[in-house]
Amino acid sequence: MSVTTVPLRPVSKGGLWLMWFGVAALIVAGAALAWHMTPRIGFEVVKEGTGNSPGKTDVVLVKYEGKLDDGTVFDANEQAPMEVARVVPGFSEALTRMKKGGEYKITIPPQLGYGDRDNGPIPANSTLHFTVTLIDFRTEAEVRAMQQQMQMMQQQQQMMQQQGAPGGAPGGPAGPPPGAAPQP
Repeated sequence: MSVTTVPLRPVSKGGLWLMWFGVAALIVAGAALAWHMTPRIGFEVVKEGTGNSPGKTDVVLVKYEGKLDDGTVFDANEQAPMEVARVVPGFSEALTRMKKGGEYKITIPPQLGYGDRDNGPIPANSTLHFTVTLIDFRTEAEVRAMQQQMQMMQQQQQMMQQQGAPGGAPGGPAGPPPGAAPQP
């Protein structure tokens, strides 16, 4: 058995650098294409807010109006409490970029909204357009503490109602005992 050898020409240093430059350019182009293909929200600051932004576990109070591409308003609210983690991914991402008192315009692509399913007045594969004002936000711990205070107040009200009806406590004087002579 014989092996035939083929002599290879040596590669010049300039050619080697050119090859590495080509490989690096392909990697950068691939990364840019992958980044471009990833759905992103549109986020425009109409009025800058102040302070910190809410986190994923926070509860926000927002004023918003949501529209479809054709301008149809599908939902609006003047003061809506929302858990950041329990809204569609695009809205959640936008909320974590807002600041208290700020107003924002958000465009959410279908992949970060309701995707290929209908949701009430929102058809499948709809791009969602929102105008949102972040009124306030609280941490999950603050909201739990407020809920516990409300429960305690409700329990106190119920106890007060059970202890007596308007006009006096039960068992108080209601008139002469049975069989007593009437007083003049």
